[in-house]
Amino acid sequence: FGFINYRYLGLPHTIGLVVMAMVSSLVIIGFDLIAPSVHVGKIVSDVLSRIDFHEALMHGMLSFLLFAGALHVDISDLASRKSAIGVMATVGVLMSTFIVGGLLWAVLTFFGLPIPFIWALVFGALISPTDPVAVLSILKTVKVPKSLEAKIAGESLFNDGVGVVVFTIVLAIAVGGEHGTVGVGDIVGLFVTEAIGGAILGIGAGYLAYRAMRTIDEYSLEVLISLGLVMVTYAIADVLHLSGLIAVVVAGLFIGNHGVQFAMSETTRDHLLKFWTLTDEMLNSILFLLIGLEVLVMNFEMAYFESALLAIPIVLLARLVSVSVPMLILSLRQQFTKGAIPALVWGGMRGGISVALAFSLPDNEHKPLILAVTYSVVVFSIIVQGLTVKPLMERVVEGID
Repeated sequence: FGFINYRYLGLPHTIGLVVMAMVSSLVIIGFDLIAPSVHVGKIVSDVLSRIDFHEALMHGMLSFLLFAGALHVDISDLASRKSAIGVMATVGVLMSTFIVGGLLWAVLTFFGLPIPFIWALVFGALISPTDPVAVLSILKTVKVPKSLEAKIAGESLFNDGVGVVVFTIVLAIAVGGEHGTVGVGDIVGLFVTEAIGGAILGIGAGYLAYRAMRTIDEYSLEVLISLGLVMVTYAIADVLHLSGLIAVVVAGLFIGNHGVQFAMSETTRDHLLKFWTLTDEMLNSILFLLIGLEVLVMNFEMAYFESALLAIPIVLLARLVSVSVPMLILSLRQQFTKGAIPALVWGGMRGGISVALAFSLPDNEHKPLILAVTYSVVVFSIIVQGLTVKPLMERVVEGID
């Protein structure tokens, strides 16, 4: 698929894989209708159903993808825009969660497709964080000012960790409403422990890896240290109930900046960055291929399709508000690139994280609807927004260098 896309279609790599995987899924479904006795669809669906998408992404690929992405981000650029990134990654996610949840609940109720308010909030929480894998892959194809690129990359790297924490809290409330209660103290404690604890763990683990790398000059061993850093950091975070996503992002920023500059020879630096670039490309390809093929195991009903059509503009509206309000408030004290708001709104794509969180929901009568709507929003985001974000940025953003 990668070869066909590169040679003939010319789409961005990840988008091309999603498109071709979805087309292949539709071809398989069509073949089953023509020759049902062959059972091609069942064979492929059985293989896909044995893959736990949530486990594969959240406890497998994602930690490596986030570390690889963080390695290439200039921490000084992030630091100089820390207020914008911090507000959008926290307040923005919370605003979007409640806007999406409230509007979806109201709209679906109006159209006779009711969903409990708390489960609408669960959907809002899982769909609100932008996907760093999708965003960073698109940023490679778009030329924007460094200040805007730092905001987009920084927000996507951190708001997924915050988003997962918010999702965990809202889901606990939703399940707790059915099986008990969750107090305010529990919510605050969970957020502080996961988010801040994850950041502290990332700094500590990154520093230990940096000190180890600084005492040697052996590129193969230093690459292995970086690989072990990701695995051990995420495993410890999982055991301690901290945010492993935030931990590996912070560790990646530490190694990609301080480590690359002070702890590595030129040979080590070249090998380490090339290793993580290749790892990023391989896991990206697997992830987006799986997203396209998951349509074979989705349970789509007409009511779900109607709900998805309603959810897409709601998610975009929530993104607009959750970006515009913080940016307009911050603009009283600092200047932003002209066109930053539409670029951040349209460039804030959803991806595999949202799908994985939807798959992780406990089995109940609301899960099929949430899963189908989530998948539809993600596919729209990857294909439609992904294919149009470059011309949009070239048109609205000023100061491209």
